[in-house]
Amino acid sequence: MKAIRKAVFPVAGMGTRFLPATKANPKEMLPVVDKPLIQYAAEEAVAAGITQLVFVTSSSKRAIEDHFDRNFELETLLAQRKKLDLLEMINEIVPPGVSCAYVRQPEALGLGHAVLCAKSVIGDEPFAVILADDLIRGDSKSCLGQMADVASEFSCSVLGVQEVAPSETDKYGIVRAKSVNDRVGRVDAIVEKPAPAVAPSTLAVVGRYILTPRIFQLLETTERGAGGEIQLTDAIARLLHEEQVVAYQFRGKRYDCGDKLGYLQATVELALEHPALQDGFRSYLSDFCAHLSAKQK
Repeated sequence: MKAIRKAVFPVAGMGTRFLPATKANPKEMLPVVDKPLIQYAAEEAVAAGITQLVFVTSSSKRAIEDHFDRNFELETLLAQRKKLDLLEMINEIVPPGVSCAYVRQPEALGLGHAVLCAKSVIGDEPFAVILADDLIRGDSKSCLGQMADVASEFSCSVLGVQEVAPSETDKYGIVRAKSVNDRVGRVDAIVEKPAPAVAPSTLAVVGRYILTPRIFQLLETTERGAGGEIQLTDAIARLLHEEQVVAYQFRGKRYDCGDKLGYLQATVELALEHPALQDGFRSYLSDFCAHLSAKQK
């Protein structure tokens, strides 16, 4: 398989679970400590060797384009005030050698349709799909970097998966896979949001994909599925009949930042690792928990 050089970020969703915060602000721009969710996703892609970031947007997502664009007024101001550390920080949001492309999704027709909108930019090569809602911190290598290694080894599409509770299968695309090793399985079935009673397993796809370009042709003829949308899961189910697809249980921790509780968990845990905040924040949490415990007695 060719090296994975391009990543698609479907960011056209309305973010209704975070209203009213997302009424005028894209959910992908919600900050976890001091960086927006979309920047964590972009950094993961760049760490995996991605050189082109392809954002599938809507008319309400201009803030994402602005975030990854240059801001000469701000850069000039920081330079004049000798705040060179901050200047370096914003200049590294898009590192040298990495480019950004933006494609509009004209209708909210689901994840599969969003990926299809990127076809003209991706062309005839394998690519990654990253959902910024899922903030994943790899152990020694980024989640997408681990998946790129698997794609290179097996020369096929790779789905990032994680075990979920049986009661939660109706929130995810669920795969059935035959084990190849302790973390890789050959996928022989995938179902979008099955009820727990009929789910083929508890292995859920969690916002990370590496796909061959054949998926575009399949998406073009995939009928609307769950929710009246064109589901990427349905196209992958068809891909299974033509090509090998493997599921990879990544090393690392995932935060479901599309959920308010998951978002708060990510904020707390990343703040506890932040070099400038960790000591003060840990002290605050300790005092707060002690006060709360005393108050409950």
